[in-house]
Amino acid sequence: MKTFAMLLAALALELAGRAPARAAEPAPVVAAAADLSGALPQVAAAFERQSHRPVKLVFGSSGAFTQQILAGAPFQLFLSADEAYVARLAQAGRTEDPGALYAVGRIGLFVPYGSRLKADGSLKDLIAASADGRLRKFAIANPEHAPYGRAAVQALQHAGAWSAVEGKLVLGENVAQATQFAASGAAEGGVIPLSLALTPAVKAKGRFVLLPAEWHAPLRQRAALIKGAGPTARAFYAYLQGPQGRAILARYGFSVPK
Repeated sequence: MKTFAMLLAALALELAGRAPARAAEPAPVVAAAADLSGALPQVAAAFERQSHRPVKLVFGSSGAFTQQILAGAPFQLFLSADEAYVARLAQAGRTEDPGALYAVGRIGLFVPYGSRLKADGSLKDLIAASADGRLRKFAIANPEHAPYGRAAVQALQHAGAWSAVEGKLVLGENVAQATQFAASGAAEGGVIPLSLALTPAVKAKGRFVLLPAEWHAPLRQRAALIKGAGPTARAFYAYLQGPQGRAILARYGFSVPK
């Protein structure tokens, strides 16, 4: 009898070993505006430590991501730097709802060490540098599809500096690339997000001064779940808007909704 029971137990273990394991949910792909490339990995790491569920982050320009989502790209969550892009996707029926405002960004002038520009928030030295030959290249994100690039143009125009820099622009495909141009010294300076200026790698390479928020349209950043999003994407979306996610965003200079 004991031998028969042992055989049954062994058979049960063998059958259990043959049973197909339940497939784990693949890490959802999150499309995120490039100004989040400093803060969002910190949010994702904190989320994974708490939930034991990873997410895959892809950074780029909000306009380019919008086109990709409209074309059926398999993103589950979109974090835009401009809420107008989320509104466009919602109108097209690609998002689950109108989404949520998760942050408001800021921009400023970045001048790398070794540049002959001054970190002058009035941008008067930028105008003078264009006239006296100190300014050869100036970096911003491409305003055609990068919200931070559009804000940079608006700020430069407001300060009367646009005509001084227009012919010297180096356009980044997104704001992270524009920041790299400025921080590396490939340009004498640039207009970049506060969120990237606060990253240790960029902070160590130059000086940064905020530009007045009134000089450009508010950088209201909205997120939305793409239709068909899975449970991990939903949980990460909620975590981003919760106290832990908001605290990390605030450390990178974002204003977060109450």
